[in-house]
Amino acid sequence: MNDHHQISVVINTYNAERHLERVIEAVSDFDEILVCDMESTDRTLEIARKHGCRIITFPKEQHSIVEPAREFAIHEAKCEWVLVVDADEIVTPQLRAYLYEQIRRGDAPDGIAIPRKNYFMGRFLHSAYPDYVLRFFRRDKTHWPPVIHCSPVIEGRVVRIPKNRKDLAFEHLANDSVSDILRKSDTYSNYEMPRRRHKNYGLLALFFRPTLRFLKSYVLKRGFLDGKAGLIHALLDGIYQTVIVSKLIEEREQKAK
Repeated sequence: MNDHHQISVVINTYNAERHLERVIEAVSDFDEILVCDMESTDRTLEIARKHGCRIITFPKEQHSIVEPAREFAIHEAKCEWVLVVDADEIVTPQLRAYLYEQIRRGDAPDGIAIPRKNYFMGRFLHSAYPDYVLRFFRRDKTHWPPVIHCSPVIEGRVVRIPKNRKDLAFEHLANDSVSDILRKSDTYSNYEMPRRRHKNYGLLALFFRPTLRFLKSYVLKRGFLDGKAGLIHALLDGIYQTVIVSKLIEEREQKAK
């Protein structure tokens, strides 16, 4: 595969059987589907094989986050262009057509950030849109740092799909429950700790950071349009900030003893 107009889809997986069939079927018309699996123990590999995906393995015990596996996988892809898709994201036919149209242009960008539609309590969340993710790029101009929730670093020009083009957005199937979000708040806040240790948060931060995050989600990002789901999601956003600040204060107090 050396055609400049071909695209590899990379899907990183770990016990991803829940949505994987739909995810793979949605990208079946791309030039390559590469599944980079972190030693799944469910039906993930069975589903990938059934659909003729190329499968590579990245040892899970070596890493607790997915980013090193992303870096490994994108450079194992055979095509010049790579689209990274999570195992709970759907690529629309319109997005596929748009990406192929872009790479055939003489002035194609080196990376394209794609909007993503998120759902909570079964509702599309205005407050969580456009939620841009940088997932389409030239393979040889891209490096994915080993830091949780970071974006790839791309040499060259990066553009965003206009947010009003909702037909080109990823469909995020996660639809996390309140329990899922609270569990992730605990996990992700631990990953945030090293980045925030230079912050001298005090009691005021315990009030203001969660309040500002709630107002951003509910008012500025129009979560009020999403009814009860929007209100609950905005409150959970505020709780996440409470957890981070509380853990940092707790850590500082323990070191002072």
